[in-house]
Amino acid sequence: MGLTTHIDAAGIAHVTLARPERHNAFDEALIATLEDTFRTLGTDPAVRAIVLSGEGKSFCAGADVNWMRRAADFTPEQNQQDALKLSDMLATINACPKPVIARVHGAVSGGGGGLVACADMVVAEEGTTFRLSEVRLGLTPATISPFVIAKIGASHARRLFLTAEPFGPEMAQRIGLSHETAIDRDAAQAQITVWLSHLQAAAPGAVADAKALVATISGERITDTLRTETPTRAAARRPSPEAPGGLRAFLEKRAPAWNRLD
Repeated sequence: MGLTTHIDAAGIAHVTLARPERHNAFDEALIATLEDTFRTLGTDPAVRAIVLSGEGKSFCAGADVNWMRRAADFTPEQNQQDALKLSDMLATINACPKPVIARVHGAVSGGGGGLVACADMVVAEEGTTFRLSEVRLGLTPATISPFVIAKIGASHARRLFLTAEPFGPEMAQRIGLSHETAIDRDAAQAQITVWLSHLQAAAPGAVADAKALVATISGERITDTLRTETPTRAAARRPSPEAPGGLRAFLEKRAPAWNRLD
């Protein structure tokens, strides 16, 4: 259904948007398959990280025009359900306990920007064109807005949601939508390899907890309640099977059990 998935020997899941003839644009089937795939991978103990990319000339050009044509005849209730499905898919990726790395190139428009916003690490190839394009179509980026605003902040969203102007990987990196810029696909893959090496050296359970911690704490004021809750989280990790093993490995100057690269 427009998606391929492969898990390699190191436990890295490679998820590829595979509708190159449509610039990997979303339709109902791709949205459903993405949600199911990330839900499954997120609970698979063999998976250490997920790398998301796109076939062909573009990473993801937003909504498929044929899907949009069909939606024009939907009832208000059908439109509500359709938008919720897209939101549910993005939320599943955003909350996936596994680290999600996106390699983006070509066109990244509309909902494609929402997909990028849900990744933990993003490398963009030079020549990538980002565009939060909804207002050009008489729409608003409402469904993707919680994820995009959480990533780039209100100030940048106020500009880019309203103008729908195109911007490149350098600006995407500057505003926090992406993290690194690569001159080509090989350089992008080299950056992903570096990130994966760091992730393989980290305890998978601790990584999942750290990701959940960011989601919980982000945007919160530093109150006495918050300062009480965060040490509780830290204390809860200490008796986990990973923590004693990791400490022993550190003291004995050897790789911990979860590091498959050593």
